[in-house]
Amino acid sequence: MKQETVPPIFNGKSTLLKKSLFIVVGTTFLVLIFAYYPLINKSQTGVTPDLHKKDTVKADEAKPAVPSLSFKEKMEHMINGDSSGKWVADKPAPPDGSILPFKRIVAFYGNLYSKQMGILGELPKQEMLDKLMEEAKRWQEADTLMEVVPALHYIAVTAQNLPGKGNKYRLRMPFHQIDSILKMAEQINAIVFLDIQVGLSTLQDELPALEKYWQLPNVHLGIDPEFSMKGGQKPGSVIGSFDADDINYTVDYLEKIVKDNNLTPKVLVIHRFTQGMVKNYKNIKLKPEVQIVMDMDGWGVPAKKIGTYKHFIHREPVEYTGFKLFYKNDTKNNGRLLTHEELLKLKPRPVYIQYQ
Repeated sequence: MKQETVPPIFNGKSTLLKKSLFIVVGTTFLVLIFAYYPLINKSQTGVTPDLHKKDTVKADEAKPAVPSLSFKEKMEHMINGDSSGKWVADKPAPPDGSILPFKRIVAFYGNLYSKQMGILGELPKQEMLDKLMEEAKRWQEADTLMEVVPALHYIAVTAQNLPGKGNKYRLRMPFHQIDSILKMAEQINAIVFLDIQVGLSTLQDELPALEKYWQLPNVHLGIDPEFSMKGGQKPGSVIGSFDADDINYTVDYLEKIVKDNNLTPKVLVIHRFTQGMVKNYKNIKLKPEVQIVMDMDGWGVPAKKIGTYKHFIHREPVEYTGFKLFYKNDTKNNGRLLTHEELLKLKPRPVYIQYQ
């Protein structure tokens, strides 16, 4: 922008005249600014601001600034110095709008019909949402390099100990319940995961039944091998499993949803706490449209949980990692929850944290 020169009227005049004119011009300029500011702001936002409204955001509620890091820098932060060679930062960046690895997801898990299945259904709605946002704030403070995204992880298909309709040993939640979760998420600008426990059903049968939800940009997917009973057993009698073929079907299905609806990538969370729950992991296909998280799903004392993470999550890498914390089961028999600092020492650092 060209710099304005001093008007000739000031040249050769007294200092007093200069100061007087400067004050008059300056005062007039400020008056004009204050007079037209509401109109200027309205043209930018479409809403006339209330200049008399006090700022209600408290200083301690403000989120720490999150530096804008490149994909490679975010990956290096996630890998956390791991030298095994299993986790690498030098690879193509995901599509625009991808959540991972740019942000960390902090989720509450459960079902509205049961207070025993997780924190999401245990507490009254507003108390639950407030608690989730408090957990998200703590994670944001613990790792200021990762913006935190809150999430509601809802079990939309639950495994059952009775055969039910079709002898599938699973129960599909009514759409109005899922819709209520979406409305809750709107209150806190959260994303939503719909979790599927297939029982004696299959992902091929269950995923299409929820297709209208997968078409929404803020809805993602969780699948639980524990309750995939390929031997025909009753859920809970043995630990189930998914093969790479099951996971690849899911990836292909979500890929098509993303492409057909012009969506940003979906996040696919796969729960795991044993070797046999996920078979042939090396054959799992990676596609830009789907971001896969292997979630450490076991409960117990801290040393046991960290051991499970190292043996079944770190040792068999797929793409990203997650870690589940149990408010009740982890604290049994004088146990405790792992701290943020302890989890951030893991290699790689989990980018998905779930509370049950």
